[in-house]
Amino acid sequence: MKDTIMSTLTSAFSGLAATPRLPTLFVGHGSPMNAILDNDYSRTWHRIGASLPAPSAVLVVSAHWMTRGKSLVNVVDRPATIHDFGGFPRALYQVQYPAPGAPDVARAIIAGATPGQVAADDQWGLDHGTWSVLMHMFPKADVPVFQLSLDLAKSPAEHFALAAELKALRERGVLIVASGNLVHNLRAIAWDGGPAPDWAVEFDALMAKAIGEGDYQTVVDAQKFGRLTQLAHPTLDHLWPVLYPLAVADKADELTFFNDSIDLGTISMRSFMLA
Repeated sequence: MKDTIMSTLTSAFSGLAATPRLPTLFVGHGSPMNAILDNDYSRTWHRIGASLPAPSAVLVVSAHWMTRGKSLVNVVDRPATIHDFGGFPRALYQVQYPAPGAPDVARAIIAGATPGQVAADDQWGLDHGTWSVLMHMFPKADVPVFQLSLDLAKSPAEHFALAAELKALRERGVLIVASGNLVHNLRAIAWDGGPAPDWAVEFDALMAKAIGEGDYQTVVDAQKFGRLTQLAHPTLDHLWPVLYPLAVADKADELTFFNDSIDLGTISMRSFMLA
């Protein structure tokens, strides 16, 4: 079965030009305000973007596009900038990130994935989990960008399996970026800038250790940590994106962590690149 899937993917992606293997990233995006702030996080995103080989397209799996029953993929030529938040300064709502879409690559994913797993979508655009990061990484907005949704009906293992089917895109000029947070508990945010609680530090360190050791199964099985995981993630939407870069990792990749700090007490900004 696996050989059949890989053969289908090879055929579906054959129309995309072969390239050297591109890196893959997980980015802790944190507050939407990082889009318009000049801080350590945004400066690091800019530096990393400038250091990357030029991709032909960027595929983003963002915590902020959730579907149920099927994964959807953008097939529009010009994805809209979505301001999917409330209560922030007017300047944030005025931000536009007018990157073109990548409908040909998106349709290749639909054609190559396990039948029935991925469907086309022409309604979603680019949510803040995507543009708040990419506007620093690729400020000219001249690289085509499209998103793949998080199907909440899928188990972590199913997300990992779907992501693994996308690995060949790394050698077809596509930069695969996941956007979430390794710890994300908005209910317990320390607005006064207080220290991170022990459970936030522990879960962040636990995930970092597993990723650093190549123990991706521990990340897939993160719910086995029970109360610790529930505190770190009252909902799991910000954790599951991390499975996508892990699933497309190559044995030859080297791991680099960046932005490895906890913001507002309960938002881990820890990010990594596999290249």
